[in-house]
Amino acid sequence: MDNPGRHLPAAIRAQHRAEDLARRLPPLLVEAERIAATVAQGAHGRRRVGTGETFWQFRRYQPGDAHNRIDWRQTGKSAHVFVRENEWEAAQTVWIWRDDSPSMNWRSGRGLSSKRERADLVVLALAALLLRGGERVHLAGSDVPPSAARSILPRLADWLTARADGHDGSGLPPAAVRLPRHAQAVLVGDLLSPLDDIQAAVARLAAMGVRGHLVQVLDPGEETLPYAGRIRFKGLEGEGALLVPRVDGVRDAYLDRLAAQRDGLAAIARAAGWTLTLHRTDKPPQAVLLSLWTALAGEG
Repeated sequence: MDNPGRHLPAAIRAQHRAEDLARRLPPLLVEAERIAATVAQGAHGRRRVGTGETFWQFRRYQPGDAHNRIDWRQTGKSAHVFVRENEWEAAQTVWIWRDDSPSMNWRSGRGLSSKRERADLVVLALAALLLRGGERVHLAGSDVPPSAARSILPRLADWLTARADGHDGSGLPPAAVRLPRHAQAVLVGDLLSPLDDIQAAVARLAAMGVRGHLVQVLDPGEETLPYAGRIRFKGLEGEGALLVPRVDGVRDAYLDRLAAQRDGLAAIARAAGWTLTLHRTDKPPQAVLLSLWTALAGEG
């Protein structure tokens, strides 16, 4: 049987193949790439001190600096001695962990993304940005090896999509992980686990020389408790149900508890030299992604 498609011009056949391929891409990947492209337009490239050949900046000489790094021309213009710093040209590993616990499946309204959906989108868009910059990306728990190749993005999207209904996470990164020194870690979740457990997880990574970033993703209903009257709250992780006769009467205590959790997260991040970014699922993902990208670049 004759194939009518073979009589079409080559350009049109190529367009049809591209459209067919696009239809097969996971919607998560399409959206993540779109957001990454938007953020990339307004973000500065990542620039870090290193042994590359591209000049970055001058800084004041410090004891221990090699004498051959002194820039005598720049020094001659000032009363101080200056050295040259170049950009780091070797790819850095960024290890990304996404909370896989049941509480991440929650949303307070049909028009909202679940916390898991938003976390997946942020994680994949961040991976797209990092790969654009030539960094090595590894998604914790996935079977995709660390790589700087953009070709891993569809595999990461498939892995995240396949685990969209997963219920086997503890809400904390694995204790046995081993990362190379000077790697960066990004932990994305609702971060509602006990502060002592979160602090222990962060301390383990920081002890390896890993710089890190916490990203708390919450639903607006969790931030404001906008309910009134008699409400039954059902736990998602085996806590059972709780009947509250008057939600108005517990709102202030609840908000105080949430504020204390966030203050604790900020203290944990500060003590480890990490950063903390807060995000709500009713806000645009571009904002948290740009904030996180800036933190990874060391500009925040």
